Amino acid sequence: MNNKKLQRQNKLIDIIKKQGRLPIKTLSSMLDVSEMTIRRDLESLTDLTVQADLTGDEAGNAEYSLIQALEKANAQKDRIGKFAASLIQPDDVIIIDTGSTTARILPHIPTNDNLTVLCYNTNVLLELRNKPGIRILFAGGVYHHNTEMFESPEGIQFIKRTRANKVFLSAAGVHRELGITCANSHEVPTKNAIIRSSSEKILVVDSSKFGQLRSAYFCELSDISMVVTDAGITADWQEYLTAKGIVLHIV
Repeated sequence: MNNKKLQRQNKLIDIIKKQGRLPIKTLSSMLDVSEMTIRRDLESLTDLTVQADLTGDEAGNAEYSLIQALEKANAQKDRIGKFAASLIQPDDVIIIDTGSTTARILPHIPTNDNLTVLCYNTNVLLELRNKPGIRILFAGGVYHHNTEMFESPEGIQFIKRTRANKVFLSAAGVHRELGITCANSHEVPTKNAIIRSSSEKILVVDSSKFGQLRSAYFCELSDISMVVTDAGITADWQEYLTAKGIVLHIV
């Protein structure tokens, strides 16, 4: 395998691990290669055992299957994304946060409904740019490869001048005492801005995030209007969210 191909495939693995499943067209645009090249790379990677630094349940196992790792929570995330998209109404102004679960909303966003979508991620922009009836607002700035996110003081000011019906938020951890967190500190100012700019705050997370804690705090559970998650959420978490007045959808 030549060095250029190896670098591209490593980047492809990195994108999919962080963003989850993305359309072939989106991956093609992100890596600046043909859709056929992406298809060949994915077919090749399906048959490879990928070396990686692992944590949690995978610690101590030096090898793991890329496909198994990517498939693990995709079905749940796909259901979450599809349901979240069903909450969008004609003429809505919505904000889509960075994240692998929020990315699952994109294929299901209705078209020709006079929607306005504010975003700051390349995957969101590339997925929605050719959909009819969608007006895109893009907050730019410094590009962060690991999250596909752009952020800047100017982008945050742009968000603050915008008002939305709904924001679809992602999170890496949801903790009862210490609030809602993400893994990257560069996400926090943008997340704070989109929360303040939206009337309805919808947290879309898979059930594995409940009880988890990451380093970058951005809001309290009391700031959230609604949670969309999968059936893996425990009964005590269901009771806790409901008691706090948060609308809970389990899909």
